[in-house]
Amino acid sequence: MTLPYVQDLRHCFPAQSGPHPLGHETYEAHLAALKPHVAALRDSARAGGQPLYEIVRRRDDLAAAAPVVAHLLKNTTDLCLLGVGGSGLGAQAVAQLKGWRTPGVMDRIGDMRFHVFDNLDGATFAHALGTLDLRTTRFLVVSKSGSTGETMMQALAAAEALKAAGGGKYLAQHFAVLTEPTANNPARRFAEEIGAPTLDHPLDIGGRYSVLTLVGLLPALLLGLDAAAFREGAEAVWQRVLAADDAEPVTGAALAIAAAEAGFGELVLMPYGDRFERFGAWWRQLWAESVGKGGRGQAASTALGPVDQHSQLQLYLDGPNVRAFTVLSVAQTGEGHRPDAAFAERLGVGYLGDHALGDLVAAQTRATAETLARRGRPVRTMSLETLDERAMGALFMHFMLETILAARLMDVDPLDQPAVEEGKRLARAYLAQARAG
Repeated sequence: MTLPYVQDLRHCFPAQSGPHPLGHETYEAHLAALKPHVAALRDSARAGGQPLYEIVRRRDDLAAAAPVVAHLLKNTTDLCLLGVGGSGLGAQAVAQLKGWRTPGVMDRIGDMRFHVFDNLDGATFAHALGTLDLRTTRFLVVSKSGSTGETMMQALAAAEALKAAGGGKYLAQHFAVLTEPTANNPARRFAEEIGAPTLDHPLDIGGRYSVLTLVGLLPALLLGLDAAAFREGAEAVWQRVLAADDAEPVTGAALAIAAAEAGFGELVLMPYGDRFERFGAWWRQLWAESVGKGGRGQAASTALGPVDQHSQLQLYLDGPNVRAFTVLSVAQTGEGHRPDAAFAERLGVGYLGDHALGDLVAAQTRATAETLARRGRPVRTMSLETLDERAMGALFMHFMLETILAARLMDVDPLDQPAVEEGKRLARAYLAQARAG
């Protein structure tokens, strides 16, 4: 299988000054150190014990989701996803393939509006419940454990709003739940209480790695996307890893750790194009929660091109040299309208004449990568010919495998988040104290 993207490391080792420049030798040493970790990944995949490999080969769960898709789309004007972190960010990245939350489109996809309530805010949610037509609004509740406080609070609030509007007898028509098939699962009990359908979240795939499960692909089906194509793209990445020690996720992981050793304590993902904006947010959570442990890790931040050339690029080029960059783009040459050459010349912008809007974006993408490299900033480029379901699935899997392998080199567990759990326990204790008082 061929990959739908090209990774280019030519600008990753620019001429630099300082005590720890990022060089080929460090990178090659980490590439060699990754070999046993890559071998272990392959062995688990071939033995049938690698959940991220098994999920991309499945199709039965997509077929099983069809009745829930029909249930949520029946007489629906507004579809609301209730899910925080990994339960919502992947779905948002998926939805942007349809233009969701891009200028000029915003929440509407076809005849339906799609809303994601992934940040708990009492005023925001109350306003939404007060302005949506609840008769034709549906809610998809997504929580791996089923006990996520923010998500359950929103589900309960939505149920109360429906009851207050006279829809208490019809709650089953308004909800579906995606959660683990475990006992004592509040989200599952919620679905059982109101008679709403449920689908199973895999037990062995954590939230921030779940985008290629139904967590990301049920929304894809609801929005009319080809869910199987996401997995086809992801499987192409796996085939590369199974076949080559220098597969793209492997070299990416080696590069990230080499950059960390050289003093680049922040990784910046800078995609060019509106439909990548939520993908950047998905990646930021994936990297930060997976590697930031035990005093190790690199900060993860995102920028969006070309707009952030006018807000962040000055710092990137002329501020402290502590960041390594990935510039992600899709071919835009020839896309969009072309201005009249003579008119552009009269206005003093003759260089824009006879060029399509996408030509300028393509030129800016190339210029940003090259300018960063000239300033001694390591820059990896990743480019796509087409941004579609297969390409997005490949990118999802690339960055998940890259993150897992980088964490293994850091000697941290990429799958847990112990520090976050402490905060959750404390928040529950505060609520219990308030109720008792």
